Amino acid sequence: MSDDVGTKLFHQSMPFTERLGVEVLEHGPALVRSRIAWDESLCTLGGVVHGGVLMSLADANGAVCAYLNLPEGKQGTTTVESKTNFVRAVRAGYATATSTPLHAGRSFIVVETEIRDDAGKLVAKVTQTQAVL
Repeated sequence: MSDDVGTKLFHQSMPFTERLGVEVLEHGPALVRSRIAWDESLCTLGGVVHGGVLMSLADANGAVCAYLNLPEGKQGTTTVESKTNFVRAVRAGYATATSTPLHAGRSFIVVETEIRDDAGKLVAKVTQTQAVL
């Protein structure tokens, strides 16, 4: 089921997520979940969702997770480091990203994101560090 408030947050704060078709399923400080549907316009040759699209999904998802874990009085974050391991291709259905905070400090927030396919199989694992602004 779609989280309309979360989807609006993504689309207003990062307009390109609307262009990618990101749909938020759940958002809160402990967990952010969103997905994109397979679409030929997002693919490389052979009908595989482009890795950059998956990285964009993970970065946006992780950024919202970091934002929801900001220390009091802080206004935002920016990605300063991101590492992605791809383990499987997405050729149909949805790619669903789930982000959880690993560390929420005063200067940096570290978020881990898993992207899974419709069968629940791991597609990518992303660890990112967000600087607190």
